[in-house]
Parts: sequence; C-alpha cells; structure tokens
Amino acid sequence: MTRDEAYKIMTEWTKSENLRRHMLAVEAAMVQYARKYGEDEELWAVVGLLHDMDYEKHPTEEEHPYVAVKYLQERGIAVDITHAILVHAPYTGEKPVNLMEKVLLAVDELCGFITACVYVRPSRSIHDLKPKSVKKKMKSIGFSRAVNREDITNGAELLGVPLDEHIQTVIDGMRQAAKEIGLQGENFSSQLASPAD
Repeated sequence: MTRDEAYKIMTEWTKSENLRRHMLAVEAAMVQYARKYGEDEELWAVVGLLHDMDYEKHPTEEEHPYVAVKYLQERGIAVDITHAILVHAPYTGEKPVNLMEKVLLAVDELCGFITACVYVRPSRSIHDLKPKSVKKKMKSIGFSRAVNREDITNGAELLGVPLDEHIQTVIDGMRQAAKEIGLQGENFSSQLASPAD
C-alpha cells in the first residue's frame, strides 16, 4: 500500500479534523524514526496514517482496531501493517515483534501529548517547543489527563533511548508536518481545544 492510498482511506473513514491531525502527527513521527533507523519510510508512514482509522466510528475496545484490521485484511493488505495496528492497542494482547511496532507504541501517546503542549503555548507553534517543556507538563497531573504518561516513558524504554531524545525525535518529525497538523503557529484555530490523545 502506498502512502497516498493510506491517506485516502484515512480521510474516507475519519471526518474529525482533530483525529486526522493526530494520525498525520503519528505518521510524521513514524517517518522521522524510520529515517533515523534507515527503515522503509513509506511503510512506516502507512502504519502511522491508518493506526486509528476506525476510531471515530468504532471507538470501543470491542471494535477498535479490529474493524480496521479486518477491513485491511479483506483487501489483502500486508500482515506487517495489520499486525502493527493491532499491537498499538495494548488491550488486544498483541506484543510488538519488530522495530516498527515498537516505534508506533512509543510515539502514539507522545504525539497527542506534544499536540496538547503546543496548544497552550503563546506561540501556538511546535517550532519553539523543547523536550524540557514537555517533561514539565508530564509532571502536571491536571494537564491533558487522557494521556498515559507511563506509556510515554515506557515507549522510550522500549526503544532503548533516553526520554529527552525520544521526545526530541518526535518533535522533529512533527515539525516536518507542522502546517498539516495545525501546529505552525499561523492562523491557529482556537476551535481545536482538545487534541485526539
């Protein structure tokens, strides 16, 4: 599957602008890590784009991400894509078996949290966000409660990288897509009050 084909499916299944932006952010983080590790950037982009494709219509643990996986399997999409999508939801019981799956687990929650951090910055821009600001917000229990901090720290440990480095890598990826995900600081919409976490 190409990135363009994945993008078409994502936009057909998801109408929520926040959720679309979340998937685009995860895509950007996945591509950044693929580049860092010398992996297949398009494959990793596809996984990032599709990991929550069914969440808007099927948000329960009984359906997400099983509906998406079934849809993709019926269309002959490679098992490395469908298994990664299963793995990103810990309650499925599936464990990561390769680097791509570990990265998806590691960046998903962090992308949502970084988005929330940018939304409260005066600049409304990811371009001046630093890991220390993200870590400071992680200590604030009342901030972006829906994000599991343990998932973020566990993600860095899963990849065997320091937390600061992990956060910086995800920020760097998201910066590449700043305009597309609404974090460039220009024409920021105040209507986007709660990002998809």
